[in-house]
Amino acid sequence: MSTAAPEIAWFSALCDDDYEFLGVPDPTLASTWEHCADIVTTAERNGFDNVLLPSGYTLGIDATAFAAGIATRTQRINLLLAVRMGELWPPQLARQLASIDQMAEGRLTINIISSDLPGAPLPSGPRYQRTREYMEVLRTLLDGQPVDFDGEFVSVQLDPPRVGTVSGRCPPFYFGGFSDDAKHTAAVAADVFLTWPDTVAGVAATVSEMRDRASAVGRELKFGLRSHVIVRPTNAEAIDATRRLVSQLDDDTGASIRARALDSASVGVQRQAQLRDSADDDGFAEAGLWTGIGRARSGAGAAIVGDPDEVAAKLDAYRDAGIDAFILSGYPHIAECDLFGQLVLQTMPHRKLWNP
Repeated sequence: MSTAAPEIAWFSALCDDDYEFLGVPDPTLASTWEHCADIVTTAERNGFDNVLLPSGYTLGIDATAFAAGIATRTQRINLLLAVRMGELWPPQLARQLASIDQMAEGRLTINIISSDLPGAPLPSGPRYQRTREYMEVLRTLLDGQPVDFDGEFVSVQLDPPRVGTVSGRCPPFYFGGFSDDAKHTAAVAADVFLTWPDTVAGVAATVSEMRDRASAVGRELKFGLRSHVIVRPTNAEAIDATRRLVSQLDDDTGASIRARALDSASVGVQRQAQLRDSADDDGFAEAGLWTGIGRARSGAGAAIVGDPDEVAAKLDAYRDAGIDAFILSGYPHIAECDLFGQLVLQTMPHRKLWNP
């Protein structure tokens, strides 16, 4: 466990992933510019260090356009922009990201996404090869260096764009994935490896494996955990909140929601399904880890649940397992952001992993 305080981030539901009752669409919670901007400004007001801006295609609004807009409405919080490798030519993407970083006064961080491009599926091996090539070229250009690269998917000889980031360096790359191809990509090219909810022992095993993989190629990684959270003044209220959240959800609707995601068949999503299968009758895989959210969500499918002390203790347990950063969310996102901010974050030491 690091002696430094962790980064605590929130999540802005850009991909139509905000509910009062899971699986029941609410027009007032749909992903619009104003609603998602309200989530980000609520997170900043509550003192969160960073906020994930997720990328979709079928669902929600564009993350990169949103990041440019919200950069001018915020002053302190970092922006963790999800960028799908392959959608834009790397030199164009480098100029775009550097411009957004300037708009955010150096507060940009990048979540590298390697899932299929919309309408253009690609097997895992080539897809991650493309991702690694994009990451290498993108990092070189954003470091302000000329690039001379000839790969399978990218061949480019070019000076960096005139516009650069505030720091003059590439923003840190956050990256997650559980296939061998994904883990190799993280080991050789990422700065922060993101894992999804798991038991504390499961997270510790993932951290240990990824440390060894990075060390084998002469690198070090930081580690982040992406999870939902449900915190209430008492444990009984938190348990009641889990039941209320899924009280109007049927299995067919949940399966349909999960299938819409571009990563719905990934190794990580399969692991979330295994976690649900291992849970008790109330959906808990272990104390404080509830898997009910995964019934209607691809990706991170579990929540840390409890009263303020229990939630803080669970976060500390993950810190002991090697986690340096948490990306949290809850339903509805603004209400749960306020609850976590008031009940946990105000008394919990935390800090940005990366400063402008």
